[in-house]
Amino acid sequence: MPIKVAVIGGGAAGFFAAISCKQHHRDAQVTILEKSDKLLSKVKISGGGRCNVTHACFTNSQLVKFYPRGEKQLRKLFNHFSTGDTVDWFESRGVKLKAEADNRMFPVTDNSQTIIDCLFSEAKKRAVSIKKKSPVTTIRKSEEGFVLEVGGKTEAYDKVIVATGGSPKLSGFDWLAGLGHEIVAPVPSLFTFNMPGNPIKGLMGLSVPEAQVKVQGTRLLQSGPLLITHWGMSGPAILKTSAWGARTLNELDYQFNAQVNWLGDRNENDLRNWLTDNKNTLSKRKVRNKNPFSLPNRLWEFLLNKVDISPDYTWESIGKKGLNRLINVLLNDVYPVKGKTTFKEEFVTSGGVALGDIDFNTMESRKCPGLYLAGEVMNVDGVTGGFNFQAAWSSGYVAGRLSKAN
Repeated sequence: MPIKVAVIGGGAAGFFAAISCKQHHRDAQVTILEKSDKLLSKVKISGGGRCNVTHACFTNSQLVKFYPRGEKQLRKLFNHFSTGDTVDWFESRGVKLKAEADNRMFPVTDNSQTIIDCLFSEAKKRAVSIKKKSPVTTIRKSEEGFVLEVGGKTEAYDKVIVATGGSPKLSGFDWLAGLGHEIVAPVPSLFTFNMPGNPIKGLMGLSVPEAQVKVQGTRLLQSGPLLITHWGMSGPAILKTSAWGARTLNELDYQFNAQVNWLGDRNENDLRNWLTDNKNTLSKRKVRNKNPFSLPNRLWEFLLNKVDISPDYTWESIGKKGLNRLINVLLNDVYPVKGKTTFKEEFVTSGGVALGDIDFNTMESRKCPGLYLAGEVMNVDGVTGGFNFQAAWSSGYVAGRLSKAN
């Protein structure tokens, strides 16, 4: 008799797990059970609708550094299926990928539908059954395998792959806790910093290519592009800070001071030396017209106004105190943060099934043999840039092998 496999969740990890299962066990009856009427919804909206498939980091020892949680365990997983395997998988199926300047990888079509069509085509070719509006309400271990309550009906399966994604609430993991798993309480990761009432929001849409962000009173420090939004601040520098600081910022109830160095990693000594060396060039020029740091003009004028320096002053008329204020706002600008904004469709959480409960060479549960886990249902999450999808492809592929299947 062919084995029956249930894949719970119709997202990236679920589809990849189902396809992998059919690839490794051609006679298996594989069914994707999706509770909603949408499939691959995160894939659809990722990267502004272009789908940030993965990241052009092809050395596993470097790749794992982009995961605030799961670095040690992912070393094992990526030995089985890593970035190069993802690129080969899609390109061998006619989907060419490209790496952009920041190493994010997208389909050359710049359209997430290309990835969706590829996954649907492969699932159809391998006769994967897909059931939408099929919520799994309970799961019970039996002598033969598993009994699932699906939409009010009881269904029996030999193996189960859980790829349900993250949950914003601890209760979303109750059914996995009931099977003996330890659950790490979920908190948001990858979120913007809200700055209600702050004048900086008047610059919404403006970006700085390289800024450094520090959360005062903590060790959190990240660099990268920074974007001003109508909420406050976003962009890779902020999102990386939120990912690495997910639990710390949760403990602070998202009330803290963000310190911004608008000049990246430039320090005060370096900046003062540069200004001294260029004193003659700058002295007679108006501050408005001579912005020597390549900051966006609107931001430059905003910062000048913040430290009471008229844009019509010449550099030599700023004075010593004015120069000190300017240096301080360029390198140590402070913004109170009061809350966060997460993107409901794209939310990423820190938390889920504890990593010690999973064998990362097989993705099988150590607490419930025959059950496998893939994607964000585990306490694994990456920073922005394609890393969460890479973890989904890798864990889905390895889980789908059902290494201990008969």
